[in-house]
Amino acid sequence: MIRTVETYHVPVLLKQSVDGLNIQPNGIYVDVTFGGGGHSSEILSRLDGKAHLYGFDQDTDAEQNVNHRVGTGKRFVDDTRFTFVRSNFRYLRNWMHYYGVVQIDGLLADLGVSSHHFDDESRGFSFRFDAPLDMRMNKRAGKTAADIVNDYDAEALANVFYLYGELKQSRRIAAALCTMRARKRIATTQDFLQAVEPIFRREREKKDMAKLFQALRIEVNHEMDALKEMLQSATTLLKPGGRLSVITYHSLEDRIVKNVMKTCNAEGERVQDFYGRVETPFNIVNNKVIVPSEDEQRENPRSRSAKLRIAEKR
Repeated sequence: MIRTVETYHVPVLLKQSVDGLNIQPNGIYVDVTFGGGGHSSEILSRLDGKAHLYGFDQDTDAEQNVNHRVGTGKRFVDDTRFTFVRSNFRYLRNWMHYYGVVQIDGLLADLGVSSHHFDDESRGFSFRFDAPLDMRMNKRAGKTAADIVNDYDAEALANVFYLYGELKQSRRIAAALCTMRARKRIATTQDFLQAVEPIFRREREKKDMAKLFQALRIEVNHEMDALKEMLQSATTLLKPGGRLSVITYHSLEDRIVKNVMKTCNAEGERVQDFYGRVETPFNIVNNKVIVPSEDEQRENPRSRSAKLRIAEKR
């Protein structure tokens, strides 16, 4: 099991996802979820001196990982074939234009939250720790989870929990939070848990709480909108024969990725030509999703929900 940065993130489906890119040694590639650098390191190991890799991440902590050594012994920051982009991947097309890149040979996205974020007590991503209710991937800007919980009205909160957490008791959860915040501001994960724990059945508590925190995190970071914009940009940038390799971790993002690959739109609306053929710029490489082996799931339990989809630009 490869760990590029021991305390940051273990790359999931490493070989399968990079194999899926069908690497051209002199190509231009993008890893839109740099994180601990695991996938980027593997991509670089397959490129020659004329190739280039762009690694995106909006998190300050991830940026520090460019100072760590890759598989070749070099640090990312010292490798002339690598450029780190401190940005949300929704701005992919803008940054590629900035660097003068018109077409790319492949793009990899590992949409899971880094283990580092769940294990960092100060970030508020996990209900295991009492911490400020933050959840921002980019700590420099945007609303925190506490802002959303305290400022959204009951209907808006319920919509977030239902759409992004798929929680049937979303209205009860929203009502409980409104009752709590009327007495005091909900500022920490412990405040949040105190308000909502009585709603969950004991046997499903951890699973439902994970969905609840997922919903808040998605709303804080506008993850679904960012994913749609990134996939749209990737579709435009990929050259014919270029590959899109995407790892998802929950049904919402997986549905968007699948729809874009099959129909070229996030909603899955099938546009047909005169002969009734569905118009899409992609050929699906793996009709059946690729999932981690039992060994990988055992070694890295956080990989259990991972699904890999690969498509090739026509």
